[in-house]
Amino acid sequence: MISLDYLDHLVLTVSDLDRTCEFYTAVLGCEVIFFGQDLCGKPRRALRIGPSQKINLHSAKQPMLPTAQVPQPGTADLCFLTKTPLTDVIGHFQHLAIPIVEGPVQRTGAQGSILSVYIRDPDGNLIEVANPIHADSH
Repeated sequence: MISLDYLDHLVLTVSDLDRTCEFYTAVLGCEVIFFGQDLCGKPRRALRIGPSQKINLHSAKQPMLPTAQVPQPGTADLCFLTKTPLTDVIGHFQHLAIPIVEGPVQRTGAQGSILSVYIRDPDGNLIEVANPIHADSH
């Protein structure tokens, strides 16, 4: 039986690499990193999340192979945990005029209860930003 340890990276298929990078850096504080080469010989892009995770970006016009069976922009639903208080996150989104889809609402994350707020990225992917709710914080 196989036992997975953690998620190293995932891939988002996007309609506009530049616009996606601008959104994820300005709105979510990700770092754009470059690696390898795409089909045109240009450096590939990814978004660094924390010290050990990343989101690789594929252009919908020229996805890297192999790829998902039907790669499409706007089909992802991602949840990110943050230590930044959710009231500050919401204030940041409001300052940038990023519409809040829902929240704050309580949900269940991989390690327990979380308090979440939802927005959409430029392709319409649903982005959940959440704080863990610790049992000892009540």
